[in-house]
This record gives sequence, structure tokens and C-alpha cells, in this order.
Amino acid sequence: MSDTAFNKRVELALSDSSLHIALERVTSRFTTLRHNGFASLPHADEVRDRARLIRAHTLSRLDSYLAQFANSVEAAGGRVHWAADTAAANGVVVELAKERGAKTVVKGKSMVSEETHLNRALEAAGITVVESDLGEYIIQLAGETPSHIIAPAIHKTKEQVGQLLHEKLGIPLTDDPAQMTAAARAKLREVFLTADMGVSGVNFGVAQTGTICLVENEGNGRLTTSAPRIHVALMGIERLVPTLDDLSIMLQVLARSATGQKLSVYTNLITGPRRREEPDGPGDLHIVLVDNGRSRILGTRLAEILYCVRCGACLNACPVYQQIGGHAYGSVYPGPVGAVLTPALEGIDPWSELPQASSLCGACREVCPVRIDIPRMLLELRDESHRAGLTPLWLKVGLPIYRFVATRPALFKLASTLARWVTRPLASQGWLTRLPPPLSGWTDHRDFPALAARPFSDQLRDKHRKGAKTQSYTKTSS
Repeated sequence: MSDTAFNKRVELALSDSSLHIALERVTSRFTTLRHNGFASLPHADEVRDRARLIRAHTLSRLDSYLAQFANSVEAAGGRVHWAADTAAANGVVVELAKERGAKTVVKGKSMVSEETHLNRALEAAGITVVESDLGEYIIQLAGETPSHIIAPAIHKTKEQVGQLLHEKLGIPLTDDPAQMTAAARAKLREVFLTADMGVSGVNFGVAQTGTICLVENEGNGRLTTSAPRIHVALMGIERLVPTLDDLSIMLQVLARSATGQKLSVYTNLITGPRRREEPDGPGDLHIVLVDNGRSRILGTRLAEILYCVRCGACLNACPVYQQIGGHAYGSVYPGPVGAVLTPALEGIDPWSELPQASSLCGACREVCPVRIDIPRMLLELRDESHRAGLTPLWLKVGLPIYRFVATRPALFKLASTLARWVTRPLASQGWLTRLPPPLSGWTDHRDFPALAARPFSDQLRDKHRKGAKTQSYTKTSS
């Protein structure tokens, strides 16, 4: 978790004009691409329903599917390592690197490795780590962390990236994406050819065959898993599907939700290490199955968050994420999914602010390819936070008072009348520009509408009376 308080991170993000430009450029484009992608999928709703059923079924029998997957991997010549937490997962990878004398590790994109802070562990052991995904490589050069699940450097404009590559790689200053990509590619090609170990994530594991599926668009994942002599894949224990047929369903919704593609450019299916007759591929394949709190979530009211396929669609649709970006959340997993997954994995105490960072508009649930009910779980976590005594004092006091008044019509009407008398003279053209704390948290960034001159209930009553009189007059006339 970031050392900076959540509210301070939000305040900094809201004042960052470059961040807003970068977010607007990318999230709006992803949203349009997703819409077009699903428009091209026949019976899209039925496919999404099937994908949700696959996730629900797999998690309901996760123990047996994990055992089947592990047996299938071993039968194909790979090796499975079980990691209860981040320390265990990092320990496996570091030990494998040391055993084989690895000096350089090339990494494909992996959210689990971000979760375990694997780079930090490898570097502490004297091992050089190079990110091969272009977005991850950019933020590695910048000394930052990802701010989006599928677009790690979404918070940077192309102008900022050009300046960064100029400073770090010594290339001529440019903001042309083609030139910047070519420069990064030339640098990374050397790493692919000389790295001793490749580390990747896993989009899906297939229990039936022991296959791991890696989805990407740059080809870096394919090079990471084939050029080095050893391949280590980090996989959350929930990322399973029972069969290859189930995988085909998941791939149909994953790419469309993430980038609007019918299928990602590179969909890699890896079953075991290189065979004797095969010219390419690693001699060793190791799969690290990472729990890190996931098994604790199973069977709880938050278990549905494990359905997530990490497409990032909920981030692009979220009005809060669109304003503050990913780093403001202070977590590896930003946006709506992170607001549930992070406190679910690590406990509500250090992350009680995240479930509050939502308007509960439901946009995340609408775009989720497997229809995860994130708003429901945010309310569950808000309730848990309150029961843990983590609610701010003004809410602890204010909400019971509001409930007392709102459930008594006469008292509510009196309070509304008093509020109208107080606020309307202070309003400017129907808007309040300044309110006292804690309500100043709203008016520091936007105006608040003054209460209407006449409440809605009175207006509705008058409309009904007028309608009744008109109807009575019509009957009399006829």
C-alpha cells in the first residue's frame, strides 16, 4: 500500500491535467472498441452467460480442478509449485533462478508478479529483471507501478513517454509511437536473446490438459516463454477452466472486453516444456500456483470477485477511475475490481477507503464479461468496514441522524423546509459553491445544487390534483 493517504492521492490525481488527458485518450477508445467487439459476436449475451457459468462451476470445485491441473502439468513434463503467500511465491522463483545461475530474467506481463512484488525480490537477490511488455517496460524505466490492468502506462501521454525514452535510452526526442516502439523493440530483442530465465503470468490454465494460455498483442510473451532455457509461470489458483472447449468461450469474451478484438494477436497455448523433437521452447517449465488469500474468499459473499478475467473493462467504464486513474487506489489492482479484490485478499483494515471510491452506478457490472456484481460486494465491504469501526466519525454520527429524520415524514418535511430556507439565500444561480466540512469535500471540486423552491412531493401532489380536476371537468362537459 502507498504511504500517502488515500484522500491525498485522490487530490493529487484530480489536479493532474496530463493524467486526465491520458485517461480520456485511452479509456474512451477502449470503451468504443469493446462495444464494437461485442456487436460482432453472435448471441453475445448467451456467450457471456456461459462464461459466467464456467467461472462459477470451476470455483465451486476448485480443489478437484487444481489437483487435476497439477497432475496434467506433471504428466506433460512440467512441474507445479504451491505458494500459500507472496513470500512463498517469490521464494520459489528466486530459488529456481539461483539453482540455474540465472543472472538476467525477462518478464512478460503478470499481475500476480505485481501482487507479489517479484521484481523487488529478484533484484534483492542480485538478479537483473527486464519487463518485456512495452507498457510495463515504460513504467519500469520510470520507476513506477502499473495504473491499469491491461494498459500499465495508461497514465502517461505519448509526449511524456517520448521524454522518458529520450532520457533513459538516449534516443532522439519524439512523440511518434512508431519510432518509440521501434527503439524499445531494439533494446528488448537483446534481452530476449541473452536472458537466462523467462517469467510470465497465466491468463487461464486448463485442468484437463495442463495447458497454460497466455494472451497478448506484442509477441513479447511468446519470446519470453520460448527463448530462455527456463520458463516460470505465476498463476493465481482461481485462473482455471475445466476444458479446452471452456477456454474457447473465455477467449471470446476476454479479448472483446479488453481491447475490442475478436481474438488477441498472440494466443499462446503451452503444454509442458520443449520436447526432444521440437527446436524451440524452454527445457524446463515451472508453474507457481499462488493462493495469497484467494482460498479465504471462497465460500464467502465476496467469492464472486474471483470470477474476474482481468480484462480491465470495469476500469474503463468507471467514472471514478476515469477521474483519478489507477495510482490513487494505492493497490496493485485499481478500479472497481481492485476496490473489492484488494480488501478481500488483504483485509478491510488497511483498505477501508477503497469500497467508498465508487458511485455505485453499476457501469462495472454492465460491462463485465462474466457479469460480476461489483456494486453488491462494495456494499458488503462498506458494511464490513462500518462493523469494524472504520467509518469516519462524521458518517457514524450523520447517517443515524439522517435515518432517524428520513423515516419520520413530518420531521423530514420540517428539516427539508429549514434546509431550503437556509441554503437558497446562499446560492448563486441555483448552486452552492461552498459548504462547511465535511461537505466541503464536495464543493472543493464542484458546485452543489440548492434545494428546490418547492419539494418534489408538493409538485407531484399539485400535478395529481390538476389531473383530477381536468378529468372531472371532462366528464362533466360530456
